[in-house]
Formats: sequence, structure tokens, C-alpha cells
Amino acid sequence: MSTPVLKLFDLTGRVALVTGGSRGLGLQMAEALGEAGAKVMLASRKAADLEQAAAHLADRGIDARWIAIDASNPDEARRLCAETVERLGPVDILVNNAGATWGAPAEDHPLQAWDKVMNLNIRSLFVISQAIARSSMIPRRRGRIINLASIAGLAGNPPGMETVAYNTSKGAVVNFTRALAAEWGEHGITVNAIAPGFFPSRMANATIERFGVDKIIASVPLRRLGDDDDLKGATVLLASQAGKHITGQTLAVDGGVSCVLGG
Repeated sequence: MSTPVLKLFDLTGRVALVTGGSRGLGLQMAEALGEAGAKVMLASRKAADLEQAAAHLADRGIDARWIAIDASNPDEARRLCAETVERLGPVDILVNNAGATWGAPAEDHPLQAWDKVMNLNIRSLFVISQAIARSSMIPRRRGRIINLASIAGLAGNPPGMETVAYNTSKGAVVNFTRALAAEWGEHGITVNAIAPGFFPSRMANATIERFGVDKIIASVPLRRLGDDDDLKGATVLLASQAGKHITGQTLAVDGGVSCVLGG
């Protein structure tokens, strides 16, 4: 007997950890998981932002907690994982969303800035995924990991966008996702990535303001930016039983930009 389709998307009783979950795309994904029934732990650097985000989720009937940490610090990242398990129980869903960018021509890009981007955008994904897999997923032979890539990791930037470290890190996220999916499939863990296009967010707003919405959407087949709903469906699909046979994939949620780029 097949499972009713809405039940496949039900996350009641699941525990989700969302890094970079205090605003923007991370908060949108946390909201989606909570609305589907999961208990949610939010993590980011600023306690005030986290408190506000948790209150927003609570207003929507979501059981949300928070921990302020710097995910680029391996000791703090491991503390986040241990404290999440202690407070909410084993983690069923991990969303690795925390990220940073830095704009500079490649020939002038500071090494310190390169390391900052790499440490948060890819090293922290490994540290947190490893800790959660060890404590929660491998022993129970189940788990869902969703990594945030970007269309910037699928192709080069157009002229004028100088974010070589960010692009490189997001390309690494794509192959990290494939490698981890291949290795951890035997443990019942799926590992997938979402590659957003342009969404209004604190990270993207400077680029949107620099180039203008009209110029950006002119290269988007759907002629629009992403909005507050556009990651929700993909997130719940990859976190739920509906996506149990999907692993190692990168889903572009970009209005069709990657089709134009050939990504």
C-alpha cells in the first residue's frame, strides 16, 4: 500500500537544526520545517536576531529554540550539535545554511577573507555534518542533510561580480554533497543541496542594489526574484519521506538561471 501524499511530507516529531537560521533563507527554511511539524533549533552568531526569529516562529505555532554560536569555529560548532541533542533529542534534519561572502577582484582578494569564507561556507558543513551523523543519524540509520549551495557554485559570475571565494566555496558544497551522499547512503542518510538564485537577503541586497532588480531579472527566464515562499517546498521535500529516494542532488531554485548558464 502506498502512503497518502500529504503524510509523506509530515514532519511531526522530527527534530531539525538550521544554521544561519535567524533571518533570510535560513529562517524561511526553518519556518517550512516547523510548519510541517518539526521542532526547530536555530543557530547563528547574534543572540538578538535568534531571539526575534524564534519569537516569529512561535507566533506561527512552531516549537523553536536557539543557540548563539560562530559556526566557523569547530569547537563552537561541535558544542551546537551536542547542545541541540541534549535539549531536543537526536537530530533528524540538518540544514547547513550559515554562510558568508566577500567581494574583491581575484587578484586583490585578501587571504584572510578567503579563509573566513571557506571556514564558514564549507569547513563548518563538514564539522557539523560529522558531529550530527555520529550522534544522531548513523546510530539510528536515518537522517536528512540539506546543504545550501548557490547558482554561484554552478558557473562563473557575469562581469562585475567579483566573489571568487564565495563561488569556489559553493562549488565545493555541490561536490561535498555528492561525496557525502555516496558514503553515507548505507546508513540511511540522504544528503542533498539547494542552490538558490537571487533572493532579497542581507547577503544579496548589496548586489541587487548595485546592478538593479530590472537588470538582474532580465537574465532570469521567469523574470522575477525569489520570494519568502520559494524555498519552502524544496526544503520539506528533501527533509521528508517524500524525498527518501533522492540523494546527492543539487536542486536549483533560481527561476531558470542555471538553464541559461548550463549548470
